[in-house]
Amino acid sequence: MKDEAGSQEGYLALVLHAHLPYVRHPEYEDSLEENWLYEAITDTYIPLLLVLDGLVQDGVDFRLTLSLTPTLSSMLLDPLLQSRYERRLENLQDLSEKEMERTRSQPAMNTLARMYHQLHGRIRDAYVHHYRKDLVKAFGRLQALGKLEIIASAATHGYLPVLSIDPSAARAQIRVGVDHHHRLFGQPPKGFWLPECAYAPGLDGLLEEQGIRFTILETHGITRASPQPGNGVYAPVYCPSGVAAFGRDPESSKQVWSSIEGYPGDYDYREFYRDIGYDLDVDYIGPHIHRDGIRIDTGFKYHRVTGKGDQKDLYDPKRARQKADLHAEDFVARREAQASHIASVMNRKPVIVAPFDAELFGHWWFEGPIWLDRLFRRLASGRRKIRPVTLSQYLNECPTHEVATPCMSSWGDKGFNEVWLNRSNDWIYPHLHWAARQMEARGKREAEGLTKRAFDQAGRELLLAQASDWAFMINSGTMVEYASQRTRGHLSRLQKLLADADEGTIDEEWLLSVERQDNIFPDLDYRSFA
Repeated sequence: MKDEAGSQEGYLALVLHAHLPYVRHPEYEDSLEENWLYEAITDTYIPLLLVLDGLVQDGVDFRLTLSLTPTLSSMLLDPLLQSRYERRLENLQDLSEKEMERTRSQPAMNTLARMYHQLHGRIRDAYVHHYRKDLVKAFGRLQALGKLEIIASAATHGYLPVLSIDPSAARAQIRVGVDHHHRLFGQPPKGFWLPECAYAPGLDGLLEEQGIRFTILETHGITRASPQPGNGVYAPVYCPSGVAAFGRDPESSKQVWSSIEGYPGDYDYREFYRDIGYDLDVDYIGPHIHRDGIRIDTGFKYHRVTGKGDQKDLYDPKRARQKADLHAEDFVARREAQASHIASVMNRKPVIVAPFDAELFGHWWFEGPIWLDRLFRRLASGRRKIRPVTLSQYLNECPTHEVATPCMSSWGDKGFNEVWLNRSNDWIYPHLHWAARQMEARGKREAEGLTKRAFDQAGRELLLAQASDWAFMINSGTMVEYASQRTRGHLSRLQKLLADADEGTIDEEWLLSVERQDNIFPDLDYRSFA
């Protein structure tokens, strides 16, 4: 993709962060938490792949950066979860057939039921036949074509600024995440997504140890860097370690993220919070919600945003697609104007970095994948003033930048650590720090046989306990019991594993059961925590 006649005035680096906590529960036949994965596959990951594959098929040149966390990729590749997801797809097909029959006397709603029938059929065909259940490989193929750059992330999305009180804990999160990425894609990652976009001075040094070239920070991580960079967030800075830090552009983020000004809140888009899983009689919807009668989202949503209040108009797919096209043009036009203005006061072409949670596109914002498709097609058509790049591509083209130490920052509420460290969840960290020190001590010892297996499994339990998701859930007041139980459960198993190993009283049958339940990172070596 070349600069035509010097018309290009800047770059657009779109970054999608694909992450879910590790929610594999073989001990339950019907796990509520596993639905998070199944919904994300149906609503986001497969629609995203279909859009990107469609662009490739049509010869549309595009560039996108994607972080794929180890917990998510591990679940996508897990045979148990794959088989359970197939059953979920079959259940959706059954429901769509029932819905077409139920709504046959309501033409407008019946049209939507048929839309879902076609959509779920397409999703199932793509998952089973086209991608053969391996979505990680599908993303890898796009990377091999040079259209997508997949970057690494921490092993279990640990909140690194707080974990780094014990450097061995943060180092292990990074090292295991990088090694996992290397095994999946056959090459070391150039970039690294810091969980929750959270940075503290010194973390860049741990990234550099693992060969990482760049990362992405919240806006004020760059604007409050020392010394303050002259180009703001529109060019990266090199940390003292040599790792490049890109900053999030607040304008592009606001256009998509903001609940007030963002595109997803448009009245023509599909309403996320209205679902037949809650609207219809339990005798009818029962086979398609939790087996205990707990109502859950089915994905069948017949209404559009419309406005505030409970009365919602029916969704109009054609109208929504047209609006997504208009919003794609609006986004490109605003970025072009933004780049033109910024370029006039910079000594280089600006890069506008726009990172988002991947699950926004399709899951929360049903039309998000359509918007992405239209966005890239518009960027590839004619003489546009900006062009899409991956972050590695940008650094290759523009290698010289200022040196500064970024400010501690995150993309959580208020911008620092408060979401993950406050009165509601601070009880977690003394236990995590104690466990990290225990694993660091074991990492210096030589072990074999059952003892090594116990130490390895204790390492998995520590990583799972460190996930930032649990503190986030506790802070938000959602799934508090589950998040607390996950934290305590992993730490309890770690404590028993280490005590039994030290005392030579390991119960191999119990160890095997724990290995089967918390089976992430099968190649983990406890010495990673040294």
